[in-house]
Amino acid sequence: MTALLTPAPHVDGATPDTAAQRTQTVHRHATFGADAYAPTEIAARVRDLGVTKARLPWATQAMLGVLAGAFIGFGALMFTLVASDASLGFAVSRLLGGLAFSLGLLLVMVAGAELFTGNHLIAMAWASGAVGSAELLRNWVVVCLANLVGAAGLALLVFWSGHASMNGGAVAAAAVRIATAKAETPIVELFFRGVLCNVLVCMAAWMAMAGRSVADKAVAIVFPITAFVAAGFEHSIANMYFFPLAMLLGAPLSTLDLLRNLGPVIAGNLVGGSVLVALVYWTIYLRPQRP
Repeated sequence: MTALLTPAPHVDGATPDTAAQRTQTVHRHATFGADAYAPTEIAARVRDLGVTKARLPWATQAMLGVLAGAFIGFGALMFTLVASDASLGFAVSRLLGGLAFSLGLLLVMVAGAELFTGNHLIAMAWASGAVGSAELLRNWVVVCLANLVGAAGLALLVFWSGHASMNGGAVAAAAVRIATAKAETPIVELFFRGVLCNVLVCMAAWMAMAGRSVADKAVAIVFPITAFVAAGFEHSIANMYFFPLAMLLGAPLSTLDLLRNLGPVIAGNLVGGSVLVALVYWTIYLRPQRP
């Protein structure tokens, strides 16, 4: 890098000014290149970001966690709106709903927030020894609870706003139908749907770390998020919005139904994100090599 940034000799009539301009151009290209970060660079960036996240003051983690819960709730709101249109075919409805849900992670990644499922990537920093177990668990617990406050709080605001009465009440019917179906899903299926969901969510976050612009991050996020929603996988934080809203709208659901869903889904999200993405990539790119 030093050699690249050393001004060239003044030849062919070049003036000091043009030489300096050439050096500045090289510097800009070296620092702000258009190419995405390579996987090895992404791994280092994710590890270093994990250290930063784990060491945020707990109050900051909590406030950013509330925002993330609300952001994912907005994505869930948009998914429900699409699902309320009975004129759409099954596949079209799922794909459009997934695309609409992508708003949630876009807000988290671009605006800045702390999302429990995405923070499973902090496991890379933990595996590297840069973060202790207590710091890791504190982040996960604080952020998860804060996400619940944000998602449920948004559900309450949406209920008060009368949003669910749109489309002749079809939005309310869709919200109740979505939560009821989740409550009736067998526990084993919930776990594995949670695993698959967070593999895609963490891959979206991983690929977004490869980008150098908001447009790069948006493209990286949209496809994996659309895929997990369209496939019917389970996102614990989204369910923290779906269930409270349905309960407020009169669905025959209880807090026990919510907990029965969240238990296996959170466990599945944890395995999918921290083990199948974070620890796998740590093993590939960051694990110290034996001589």
